[in-house]
Amino acid sequence: MLHFLEILKSRNEVLFWFGAFNLVLAIAFFALSFVSQTQIMGVNAWGKPFKFALSTAAFSWAMAWYVHYLNQATTTQVFNWVIIATLGFEVFYIALQAGRGQLSHYNISSPFYATLYSLMALAASVATLAAAYIALQFFKNEFPELPDYYVWAIRWGLVLFVIFSFEGFVMGSRMTHTIGGPDGGPGLPILNWSYQYGDPRIAHFIGMHALQVLPVLAFHVLKDVKLTFLGAVLYAFLAVFTLVQALQGKPLFLKT
Repeated sequence: MLHFLEILKSRNEVLFWFGAFNLVLAIAFFALSFVSQTQIMGVNAWGKPFKFALSTAAFSWAMAWYVHYLNQATTTQVFNWVIIATLGFEVFYIALQAGRGQLSHYNISSPFYATLYSLMALAASVATLAAAYIALQFFKNEFPELPDYYVWAIRWGLVLFVIFSFEGFVMGSRMTHTIGGPDGGPGLPILNWSYQYGDPRIAHFIGMHALQVLPVLAFHVLKDVKLTFLGAVLYAFLAVFTLVQALQGKPLFLKT
């Protein structure tokens, strides 16, 4: 693990430290969830900052690893600071609202909160478009030093990340992450995915984390272009299936 971190730091020191900072924040938010009694919509207030900080750390480190392959210093520098500015703002605002016991997402209770919510949506969109640009570079360039199956896994991972990142607008347009019932209520531990109603966050999570899953799977397990394509198609099908299930108001998990 230490060897991996050393290599990661040498590839992209800026995103390495940003990811590390968010990992520390995630640990702190997780600890706060055990000592704080503050609840938002029936869920501990620090659950959401924990998930966003951890997801930001995973995204930052994955992109730090991949962007290195492009060998484009200017592109890397611009991408780094776009991600820090946009996702840093999101994590900061979500944590701030958690500390105040207030909603961050879907909070339009005042013009001020409505503006900040819109800024969060804009920040997420800009970060996603930045990832889409990186995806375009991976399709435009050849990487003869890398196995073809690994390159295609990165391409697939980036494409699915972009698609299912924008899938967040399914929730934003409805001003809710629950379909068929109110937000809150019983859900899967930590993730809080609903046991009772449709939850588009599941597809959002699965699709976005193709960014990590597919390249690791291809590089260490599949080691074949055709198998990588098959794995990516099946993974995409899983993400789409969970989205369709959610849009029908059906829970993916039932509490026993």
